[in-house]
Amino acid sequence: MTVIAVLGAGSWGTALAIHLARCGHRVLLWGHDPAQLARIASERVNARYLPNIPLAEAIEPSASLAQAQRSADELLLAVPSHAFRETIAALGPDVRRLAWATKGLEPGTGRMLHEVAGELLGDGAQLAALSGPSFAGEVARGLPTAVTVASNQPSFADRVAEMVHGGRFRAYSSSDLVGVGLGGAVKNVIAIAAGMADGLGLGANSRAALVTRGLAEIMRLGRQLGARSETLMGLAGLGDLVLTATDDQSRNRRFGLLLAEGRSADAAAAAIGQVIEGARTAAALRLLARQHRVEMPISEQVFRVLEDGVPPPDAVAALMERARRSEQD
Repeated sequence: MTVIAVLGAGSWGTALAIHLARCGHRVLLWGHDPAQLARIASERVNARYLPNIPLAEAIEPSASLAQAQRSADELLLAVPSHAFRETIAALGPDVRRLAWATKGLEPGTGRMLHEVAGELLGDGAQLAALSGPSFAGEVARGLPTAVTVASNQPSFADRVAEMVHGGRFRAYSSSDLVGVGLGGAVKNVIAIAAGMADGLGLGANSRAALVTRGLAEIMRLGRQLGARSETLMGLAGLGDLVLTATDDQSRNRRFGLLLAEGRSADAAAAAIGQVIEGARTAAALRLLARQHRVEMPISEQVFRVLEDGVPPPDAVAALMERARRSEQD
């Protein structure tokens, strides 16, 4: 039996802990809030994020990061992107294997998460990213799900994929850390745009066009960064984009719907009550795209709405008024 420390006790980390316990592993679930962990331990449910889904006996909530790290065979981060660097730094540079299910870019730098992990842990560390179309609630309830696990070491990709593969949860392995990380980050920004478009009543044609052109932006940036096109057309790219942009379980999509109602970014985030990764990623993505001279008009308009206060109808108008061009551009 493998002992896995899931670091992050939000909806996604808790869902992964539930799934891993279902696969026969012992799970240590760590979170930054000791009071929350105490409630989870006593009530045997994460009432804030996944109410009515009980925790198996094999899940042990822990408020001590050091203890969870010492006791675990494997570490799986599921913290928000803004806490990614801080959490790895707290683990220390001696970590030799690290997997994460975090999606996003580093705020302020636009760096990809595998770059951050590599910087902190050194060239010899085995790194793996898990991503794909996977709403936490559905994973926790055992509904069919498929994801991709990418690593800089093929054997570690297989190890992590085998660790999470089981029941109705399928895991495919990959060596494309760039593609898996990029797809999981950019799709959240595009999902905000899709939510705004639907909130403005622009129709199904608009939604389909936006998702398709959003994928074109992901592919365009991916080519510059060295991602594989087949990765971006797979589960961690197109699959996750379609899920997040079209289903109201998506926080990012719901955030866009609220922006279309005229709410500010702060008010919309407060109404949802959880981290909106796309809102945090928009500025970092703009920085990354500009560093590589990649045009990403949909992502740019999301940034303008969030950072410059541009009304969503004006952002849509700016997109529609762009000059005609080849679809391949």
